[in-house]
Amino acid sequence: MDFDTKINRIGTHSVKWDSMEGYYGVSPTDGISMWVADMDFRPPACVQTALQKMLDHGVYGYFGNEGPYLESIQWWMANRHGWAVDKSHIFTTHGLVNGTSMCVDAFTAVGDHVVLTTPVYHAFARVIKAAGRGVTECPLAVVDGRYEMDFAAWDQRMTGKETMFILCSPHNPGGRVWTLAELRGVAAFCKRHDLILVSDEIHHDLVMPGHKHVAMAVAAPEIADRLVMMTATTKTFNIAGAHSGNVIIADDGLRARFSDRMMAMGISPNSFGLHMATAAYSPDGAAWVDALCEYLAGNAKIFDEGLRSIPGVTSMALEATYLAWVGFEGLGMDQAEVVERVQKGAKIAANHGVSFGTGGEAFMRFNLATQRSVVAEAVKRLQAAFADLQ
Repeated sequence: MDFDTKINRIGTHSVKWDSMEGYYGVSPTDGISMWVADMDFRPPACVQTALQKMLDHGVYGYFGNEGPYLESIQWWMANRHGWAVDKSHIFTTHGLVNGTSMCVDAFTAVGDHVVLTTPVYHAFARVIKAAGRGVTECPLAVVDGRYEMDFAAWDQRMTGKETMFILCSPHNPGGRVWTLAELRGVAAFCKRHDLILVSDEIHHDLVMPGHKHVAMAVAAPEIADRLVMMTATTKTFNIAGAHSGNVIIADDGLRARFSDRMMAMGISPNSFGLHMATAAYSPDGAAWVDALCEYLAGNAKIFDEGLRSIPGVTSMALEATYLAWVGFEGLGMDQAEVVERVQKGAKIAANHGVSFGTGGEAFMRFNLATQRSVVAEAVKRLQAAFADLQ
């Protein structure tokens, strides 16, 4: 698999590259785009072949006969995650942000609150607030340089308005792979406070060597009556533009409520996304993902080692995802100056930590899913931008 060849994405309607100047003031001509979470790699050949077959046929009608598509999901979850999924439990949404909004709509009411473990993926809060619900933040604790859950502190934050908990597993932006004990702790917390648990596991395949993701459905089968699982091929195989994701619900009652909302909103899947997903969830796709994770681990090693030369800057050890969570608090510098040095000095577009909620204020998120030469160049630029501190 070739992850080293640069691919020019400028002028291709790429949010990551064509919108970076508007958001961050960093020109794509001489800047490096390390913000939005998609990769600068082509998907595996099996996905390209499936699309080519569609193009060769030349008719793009409604998708039917979902059997092979659903079976590919079953095969992947069983073989990669040890999770047996019933085909009748699978819904296909337009990506998992849409899946999140559908869950909020189906399982909560206006005025309810949703629990988020901050800092966490910014789209969660955006969707919740836009739907007229509130957010109850349960901040993660930083212990020995990584995030941990503090259930005792979280218990004290519950107000009685909370009806849902959205878990990001693995965690974005902190890169944590939650342990079995932590996952069971989340399950117990949700049972204790009578919360529906939505487990967003979109990064579950992007796990660094030496770590193992456990699906919440496997970790805590006893809470199936309050559990909604969300998965997707889009992050794993860099096909986010397909806008397809899966909401998987084992409980009959929850599934009926979700089905009613899907029908009321007239949601049906995109045929391109389903063809790509079917091809991706295969032995060829699995081999590509294994190679990808090794490559991403190499990128993370180069990035983290390079940032260690900047006193006061820390990068959380990456256990999963390709998103480096870099803390600048140790610089004793105003965050506006940090952003200025990164964007104007290093000419790098990276996500501002404040957008991820409480606890993210002194951080920035850097996307490492790009060619290794680009990561190395980004390290050099960051070292130069903070050279006066070294």
